[in-house]
Amino acid sequence: MKDKIAVLYGPVGGNTEKVATLVAKKIGAEKCDLIPVKDVNEETIKSYPSFIIGSSTIGTHNWSHKNTSSDWDEFMPRFRNLNFDGKKVAIFGLGDQLAYPNNFVDHMRTIYDVLIESKATILGHWKTDEYEFNESAAVIDDQFVGLPVDEDYQDELTEQRVDAWLNTFLQKL
Repeated sequence: MKDKIAVLYGPVGGNTEKVATLVAKKIGAEKCDLIPVKDVNEETIKSYPSFIIGSSTIGTHNWSHKNTSSDWDEFMPRFRNLNFDGKKVAIFGLGDQLAYPNNFVDHMRTIYDVLIESKATILGHWKTDEYEFNESAAVIDDQFVGLPVDEDYQDELTEQRVDAWLNTFLQKL
């Protein structure tokens, strides 16, 4: 790992920031910067070769309407226009698999699709077998496009999942 990793997350406060902070702590302050998505611009993207991007559970219906209730709602129009060509990116998303079993962590797919369109290299796919859900747009070829974190019903598994996920991601940098 030659350059720092940017850990981008939103919204500020709550479980997404908690997990983003855990991710940054595990990587180490000298190897990463923790940045709220509300503060991200084109210069931020140019400054880093690798990213970890985290979001809370929100669906694409929020991002396609004039709703500015969260940091991602405000960031999404800018995010769609940023250039991730040549960048390595991993995604994590918070979700509630019991309350939303038919669209568990769907928002990770929206982030993934934007990154793929921008020619990013996506790392950090994750297995589905440790979760109880019916459907998720974030599953491609029997794997999540990133790490799902359920702080509502599986918070005791978060740290070990983050450790294992980071090991797979960091080895590919």
